[in-house]
Amino acid sequence: MPQRSSLNLLAADPDATGLLGQCLARTLPPPADAARVLTLGGELGAGKTTLARALLRELGVTGTVKSPTYTLVEPYQVAGNDVYHLDLYRLEGADELEALGWRDWLDAAAFLMVEWPERAGPLLLAPDLDCRLTTLGDGRAIALSAATPRGEAWLGRLAASIPVSGHSLRHA
Repeated sequence: MPQRSSLNLLAADPDATGLLGQCLARTLPPPADAARVLTLGGELGAGKTTLARALLRELGVTGTVKSPTYTLVEPYQVAGNDVYHLDLYRLEGADELEALGWRDWLDAAAFLMVEWPERAGPLLLAPDLDCRLTTLGDGRAIALSAATPRGEAWLGRLAASIPVSGHSLRHA
């Protein structure tokens, strides 16, 4: 198992959570030999979709950015890359994920953002980055951890892109 790196942040408000999404997009690794995977965890209302929408906007998605709560997946085409935003909260079993075409999304150019990743069971690849959001009043505590070498490099670029102080998003 690869060595894990971590980064702990505090987001003062939803805008700060969105800023993290923008920073994640700006530091996203380029396509390589396998799909890039970001998992988003936290209770209902923790800010997973807020973060995902900001990330998608920063990548260049225009128009409506819908939550995939009922469809399970919203696909996007961004700069020639396939981007899949999955919300597995309503997933009834791993076979349902297979029926959606899960394995087709794992090509080298794809980027997958997966909310409620624990619902995928053993089908989910080790994520490059895992992002856990916890509600703290109006703000969020955010714990990011890398589980792959590519994720470690991504986390390093991300950590360097977060303001040191004086901002609504900061290191914890």
